Amino acid sequence: METRTAPTPAVRPLLELSTAFWRAKVVLTGVELGLFTALADGPAGPAQICERLGLNGRAVEEYLDSLTSLGMLERTAQGYRNSAAADAYLVEGRPGYLGGWMRMTSSRLYEAWSRLPDGLRTGEPQLTGPMSDNFFPNLYQDLDALRRFISGMDSLTNLIGPDLAGAFDWSATETFIDIGGARGNLASVLAQAHPHLRGGVFDLPHLKPLFEELTSERGVADRLQFHSGDFFADPLPEADVLVFGHILHDWNDEQRRSLLDRAFQSVRPGGAVLIYDRMIDDAAGARTLSLLGSVNLLLVTPGGSEYRVSDCRDWLHAAGFDRTASVPLLEDTETVVIGRKPVA
Repeated sequence: METRTAPTPAVRPLLELSTAFWRAKVVLTGVELGLFTALADGPAGPAQICERLGLNGRAVEEYLDSLTSLGMLERTAQGYRNSAAADAYLVEGRPGYLGGWMRMTSSRLYEAWSRLPDGLRTGEPQLTGPMSDNFFPNLYQDLDALRRFISGMDSLTNLIGPDLAGAFDWSATETFIDIGGARGNLASVLAQAHPHLRGGVFDLPHLKPLFEELTSERGVADRLQFHSGDFFADPLPEADVLVFGHILHDWNDEQRRSLLDRAFQSVRPGGAVLIYDRMIDDAAGARTLSLLGSVNLLLVTPGGSEYRVSDCRDWLHAAGFDRTASVPLLEDTETVVIGRKPVA
């Protein structure tokens, strides 16, 4: 009787996975060096790039070719130039600039991920440094660190904001509050997209000067107001719509339910709550980025995680909201779940 042996599995996928961090760090380093911003005005050769960025020269051509193979650069007769994606998202000053987020990923998250085994064994965050304990309270005491952190978050809301402005029918909404909305980046995007809206941000008082600075720059200071408070301790401002963006995933289930109970008290009858996070798909194993995002929250928060869309709907129904719906955002990397407050 003939016996058949199973084909030997391909080893290349495992080799590529085992060095996937090489790819990430190559791109993150390009952002940190300002490479893509330096190439915004046109192509340059390796020697010119070394001179502009103060590089030694060793392995630079291989480094640039690595970025080319990853689709971040293109090699031409005149030298290296940005790809379309790098030009849109990695040039400082452009509306879609993701550099703030990527710099934070490189400086803080990269190190924390090196301690993933400890995080899984202990269930404890793995950030180090002066802000590793009580991250948010300590962060808000250091204005420079706060600016850097918010810059990273703004990189994402610059992209999510326009999607959110179109994912919900704002025509019947007069007022909104972005809960934990920092310096008002998302609120400004919504106010600019819908000139009839008035609203603001609810966050800790340390952020008020940054809020006033940004809303003045954006020309929406007359329609947006800063409300100071702690969303676990103080009443939330009343409005037609409350937005929780990248808030619930920082906390545990009990705290999430508490926030949505408080939100129900503050949303006006007929109004809505909008919750967006990198939610996990209800189908097991789908949305790899969301699953990895949940692992990331293990490393940087005491009790946070990503969560399933169905869980979010359940929390909303338990708080009293009804007619829940979900809409994908940002090329299906984020989800907004909408809950309506009954009129009576």
